[in-house]
Amino acid sequence: MIRPLRKPLIVMTPKSLLRHKEATSSLEDLAHGKFHMVLADQADLAPEKVTRVVLCAGKVYYDLAAWRAENERHDTAILRLEQLYPFPKEELLEAVQGYANVEDIVWCQEEPLNQGAWYSSQHNMRAVADMLKDGLGRELKFAGRPASAAPAAGYMSVHTEQQRQLVEDAFNL
Repeated sequence: MIRPLRKPLIVMTPKSLLRHKEATSSLEDLAHGKFHMVLADQADLAPEKVTRVVLCAGKVYYDLAAWRAENERHDTAILRLEQLYPFPKEELLEAVQGYANVEDIVWCQEEPLNQGAWYSSQHNMRAVADMLKDGLGRELKFAGRPASAAPAAGYMSVHTEQQRQLVEDAFNL
């Protein structure tokens, strides 16, 4: 008897997302969907009213989406980068161009400034901001923890305050 080739399933995700009610895919998406390097905003926003685009990767998206809903910020779109290398410049440009009145572009990450995707990807994000149709270019802003030798604060109260602050910064820088 020939056994079919078995491939292991490896899920690399924070434990907090394993049962998160928003972190789901439909069976249709799993069966017939495809990988998207940039995920468009899932909220029902009027594109002409969006003046800020927040770019992020990972679980910080759920904190950003919750803050936006609680504070009724309909002027901010949240785009998720699902692939950082090779960087999906064309896909990101297409997603950002869907919002004609963008004034601010912000990268938000949970990691400190000197860690995470910021240093390795900021030049690509700046290039996309400069390629927008109107030729004005946009300054890419950073919302995240200050530079640190450690990846985490070490105290839950400090972590919680830093998380609250970086999410608010993403909407108010």
